[in-house]
Amino acid sequence: MAIPFDRGYYKQPFAKLVSEYPAEDIYPPADFRVEWGPVFHRGRLDGSARVLIIGQDPAQHEVVARRILVGTAGKRAQGFLRRLGITRSYVFINTFLYSVYGQGGGTRHIGDPGITAYRNRWIKAILDRSPIEAVVALGGLANTAWQNWLASPDAAGRSSLPFQHLTHPTWPESSADTNAERLVAVTKMLENWNDGLAALKPIIHHPDTTEPLVPYGTAFAAGDLPDILPDDLPPGTPAWMRTEEGWATRKGETPLEKRRTIVVRVPKGVLPA
Repeated sequence: MAIPFDRGYYKQPFAKLVSEYPAEDIYPPADFRVEWGPVFHRGRLDGSARVLIIGQDPAQHEVVARRILVGTAGKRAQGFLRRLGITRSYVFINTFLYSVYGQGGGTRHIGDPGITAYRNRWIKAILDRSPIEAVVALGGLANTAWQNWLASPDAAGRSSLPFQHLTHPTWPESSADTNAERLVAVTKMLENWNDGLAALKPIIHHPDTTEPLVPYGTAFAAGDLPDILPDDLPPGTPAWMRTEEGWATRKGETPLEKRRTIVVRVPKGVLPA
């Protein structure tokens, strides 16, 4: 059986982009986990993407899989796209190439010229080669990233591209101290996402599927966390990395040791009993 996979960055301009990525001189190690390397994208770079989603930064799942938005945030975003009828015609990029380290690091560097210039090269490359019908920003920093792009010379004539700023998919977890608070935050976030769905559905004219829009309820339901597509990931990626949520965690007794250590655990049921 042939297993599809992401063929990588062999075509221009993406081959040039990934060979010229900014490193420690642009991303300060005090604020970014540059030791794990950059993570560039997920989705279609072949000119078939209809929706561009901008996320924030890669977490531990992403640096292992070498593609962005593959953990809980990615599966939630995948479910959002599916309600729009977009099951594969998408491309994700992040505001930052590296995981933000510490409080406020992303905010401090959102406007850095080197970071912004490289991110804008990615946006331009995608918009030049794909018939993007809508752009979605997940979270405040992603929204700022898109506004910075719109202020750049390369964005001339593209300000009318439909755009939605959505609550970040993992905001309920990051904002809540208790499970009860998290449940309330999920409901609030899904209300925001329903507004985004209502605005985007009519203006996406070439979806992958044409089912009527079904809004979210007050909580995530069965089917709201679809698997990541196998051809979103590098060849040989085990299936459980795109179907499970919590297979990677940071571990350590000190902040430095936790920064240095990611523990990957194969889920139960994968290995024979």
